[in-house]
Amino acid sequence: MHQGAQCVDAEKSLKDAAMMMRDLGVGSLPICDHDRLTGIITDRDIVIKCCAEGKDPANVKARDFASELHWIDADADVGEALHMMEDHRIRRLPVLEKKRLVGVISEADVVRNLPEHEIAEFCDAVYSAR
Repeated sequence: MHQGAQCVDAEKSLKDAAMMMRDLGVGSLPICDHDRLTGIITDRDIVIKCCAEGKDPANVKARDFASELHWIDADADVGEALHMMEDHRIRRLPVLEKKRLVGVISEADVVRNLPEHEIAEFCDAVYSAR
């Protein structure tokens, strides 16, 4: 898990979110509204759902393009996290403790920390066409 994940405010523009992603060197950001996790936005969401549709990222709020939100409790084990990511075919999973964001598990975390056979199962579940 990447600890200390930073959120983009739900009222910020997608341009602001993209600049945060660039500055932080990440491909996604949790979206928070008054310190509560309300969604997640990815660089792909910005490109595919906003720019490719002819919308101006400077005039669209982050909350308007948030991906479906899935999260896991900080006390959950690795198996639960993998199961959730595989079932929902997601590459990033916010981690909450006492309803507050404490980090994000990314596909890179999976690759760095699991044995090869588990990585292969994860990739097959998340990336295969269904």
